[in-house]
Amino acid sequence: MLERELGQTRLVAATEEMSLALQRASRSLYVRETADFACAVADSSGRFIAYPQGIGVSGFVGLDVSEAVRVVRQREGLAPGDVILTNDPYTSGALSTHLPDVHAIAPYFEGEEVVGYGWTFIHVSDVGGRVPSSVSVRNDTVFAEGLRIPPVKYVEAGRRVPAVEAFLRANSRAPEQNDGDLQAMLAALDRGRARVAELVADHPGGLDEIGAHARAQTAARARRALGRLADGTYRFEDYLDNDAVSDLPLRIAVRATVADGHLDLDFTGTDPQVEAALNMVTQGRAHSWVLTRLFALVGTLDPDVPLNGGLMDVVTFHAPEGSVLNAVEPAAVGVRHATVSRVNDVVSGALVQAAPDVLPAASSGLVVPVVFAPRASGPGKNLQVVEPMVGGTGGRRGADGLDGRDSGISNLANNPVETVEAAIGVRVLRYAVRPDSAGPGRWRGGSGLELEFEALEPGTLLARGLERTRFQPWGAAGGGPGAVTELLINRGRPDEQRLVVVDTVPLEVGDTVTLRTAGAGGYGDPFLRPAPLVLADVLAQLVSAEAGERDYGVRVTGGAVDEAATAELRGASRPEPSWWGRGAARERWDAVFPRELLDELDVHLRTLAPLDRAPRRRALLHEVLATLPDGFPRGPADASLLAEARAQAARLVAALP
Repeated sequence: MLERELGQTRLVAATEEMSLALQRASRSLYVRETADFACAVADSSGRFIAYPQGIGVSGFVGLDVSEAVRVVRQREGLAPGDVILTNDPYTSGALSTHLPDVHAIAPYFEGEEVVGYGWTFIHVSDVGGRVPSSVSVRNDTVFAEGLRIPPVKYVEAGRRVPAVEAFLRANSRAPEQNDGDLQAMLAALDRGRARVAELVADHPGGLDEIGAHARAQTAARARRALGRLADGTYRFEDYLDNDAVSDLPLRIAVRATVADGHLDLDFTGTDPQVEAALNMVTQGRAHSWVLTRLFALVGTLDPDVPLNGGLMDVVTFHAPEGSVLNAVEPAAVGVRHATVSRVNDVVSGALVQAAPDVLPAASSGLVVPVVFAPRASGPGKNLQVVEPMVGGTGGRRGADGLDGRDSGISNLANNPVETVEAAIGVRVLRYAVRPDSAGPGRWRGGSGLELEFEALEPGTLLARGLERTRFQPWGAAGGGPGAVTELLINRGRPDEQRLVVVDTVPLEVGDTVTLRTAGAGGYGDPFLRPAPLVLADVLAQLVSAEAGERDYGVRVTGGAVDEAATAELRGASRPEPSWWGRGAARERWDAVFPRELLDELDVHLRTLAPLDRAPRRRALLHEVLATLPDGFPRGPADASLLAEARAQAARLVAALP
């Protein structure tokens, strides 16, 4: 056993060495600074046995390269020195999750036998398509999103294939950046090949023996960790702001069953796939990208658990075909990260009922890579991510959430302001934690971020994954919701624009962009938060004095707590906070469209062909919303009007064939 564990440790070190080689050789900010990449080693099954513990994207630890390998092996065989390239979810076995994520796989040989595989992916700057950077929520099919690369040989017997190189360069707005990043991937795979060869020479059992042991150990530890959750079945649902085709929110629903260290996630009730880029391709199987909250939970309960494919052995998964979490071709998938962020929130909402002392309230629930694409092209013109904007993490029993940092779906770093201004035609005016954004609670949620920058040359703004502009991140155990997201162009000027859905936004010299991300939900009654902690938040400008008094019952005057006024505020009669702090807009929506009604609607929709479901859903919901005030559910509405709308919705659903 010791020999196998030493072998596994050597492989983890190899993946970290691969990752450092890739990052140092990369040409793009999003790889070099933000670290949107990963490396791994798989055994001959195609499942990962070693993954870096602290560098690159953590959420892909459960991927499987076997289908992409099978496609190429069956078509033309594999030989030493080959490298497979793919970015297409539909033909790679859902290995890739959207087209800018380019995956490279190198078979590692011992003599004539494949003993395992090296794997790496990067998010490239552009793979063509309708918009710069290739990703927009308004893309309606995968064909609008850029060049689809089915599993093909990019390198054959150690030499790059010229025809494939030509296709790649001709289908990108940033061919030099992409080419540099692809070469960095090859360098990483070469590093892995050398380390695997050394290990195989020392270990007669090879990678398969090490892999079986590593995954079994990780699965056993994950089961022990999940065994701390109370067995039972728990339901939860949450919403994306809209489906990007209309103003209707998009429901993500889960039924989580915990039993003896095993977790079953059933997403029946999740809305149908849409004619926008919010879809996720899972092909009906448990997918690493939708299980990131499970990985975080296991890692919280067992911080030293080795990262490998064994984490996938403690979970089963179901999402109906044709739903937004099991989309069928030709669904667009570019902004699948927004949907997965909401999956994290619904899994948290289900499991916090099983482990209220462990799981947090909702995170800010968004990842927004803010892109500036210069209008002019040519040398020195960079199509780059200004910042990958997130919010904070949810408060939990015993701890506040993290401010301006959320590794819920990927542990991306930020871009240093100096590097941004040196590489991109913008001037950063403000980059800071956003005051009064955190959900109040005995343990408050993490604060959001605020980014403001000015365009120094004409260009285009893209902000994929803009979310939480309508429904606030929910609080738990009496905690309150976080503030909603705001995106403004030319804030405070006569031509100010407030945006909710972003496709491409033209910017002229001097235009400013301000993005304020949502805060996370709080945990526990905020009136039970110790007054000195409220004071500290006020002094740190995370919470205003007004919010401290309104939300926490703590009056701060002259830089100190007014004890008498605070005692009076906290002693006054007030409504008992509900367990869930969903916010007014969500409460109004649920009053018209309760869980049971939407479950019944989903049953009817699944009798239709997949591409017919979303239009039918929109038609029915719009018929109901036509009876409610404009802007619903943001503004107030009379209780009797809400009841009438709910009754109408029930009649319309009941009348469906």
